[in-house]
Amino acid sequence: MPRTETPPVATAAPQVAPAARNTASRFARRATLRRSLRLLGSFRFEQTDPARFYGGIAHDSAAMIGDFHLDVTGRDLRGSTILDVGGGPGYFADEFARAGARYIPVEPDPSEMHAAGLTVPGAVRGSGTALPFRDDSVDICFSSNVAEHIADPWLMAEEMVRVTRPGGLIVLSYTVWHGPFGGHETGPWHYLGGEYAARRYRRKHGREPKNRFGTSLFAVRAADGLRWAGRTSARVHTVFPRYHPAWAWWLVRVPVVRELLVSNLVVVATK
Repeated sequence: MPRTETPPVATAAPQVAPAARNTASRFARRATLRRSLRLLGSFRFEQTDPARFYGGIAHDSAAMIGDFHLDVTGRDLRGSTILDVGGGPGYFADEFARAGARYIPVEPDPSEMHAAGLTVPGAVRGSGTALPFRDDSVDICFSSNVAEHIADPWLMAEEMVRVTRPGGLIVLSYTVWHGPFGGHETGPWHYLGGEYAARRYRRKHGREPKNRFGTSLFAVRAADGLRWAGRTSARVHTVFPRYHPAWAWWLVRVPVVRELLVSNLVVVATK
């Protein structure tokens, strides 16, 4: 059975397991200012050259998950089954294959699955809020930049816990609404409201944004992720800002500041 902890609620960062400091240490050494600048610089290619953007994110994601998996289990990714919730067209497949893992993306939108012309063996069409997998069926469940596109992201998060084997790793990463990238292509006007930003985009470009507020983009706060970390049955090891160097991870502990400066929140847990 999963171990249950009782961290405080959303107004503060959750208390994590006693081993959290060690769990975070391997990836923390990788989380340098140079890495942060490289990742943040790649965001200018998200719309114009998605393969370049997502390729960099995929490489970093595989390294991040590999570090946490090694710290938590003592094993690398070879032979592990990784479920990528909201895997899209499969940009992450090659990186995890190089690590020796079996990679399974699940994506509800068929047009998104084929958007890049990639073919990923074993790709599954399905919803993140009702994953078509048995309980305790994967070693690692991962989701990157998907929660903000779902009306009930915490139902998806609980589904991720459900399908992960006892002792397995759960990594949930999402874009924080009030951060600089919260509005996606409609930013920075999302600071004046998601609906306003969407209408402004339509007036300027003559079409709806791909990420339409209220339909495919939702206001998910850093506090929401901390609240989920406080109530989930999974054992939370660490919560940190994905694109920041390790010396700036303290930002998640400061209300208001974290909403503006933590552009992407990561919750790392085991079942």
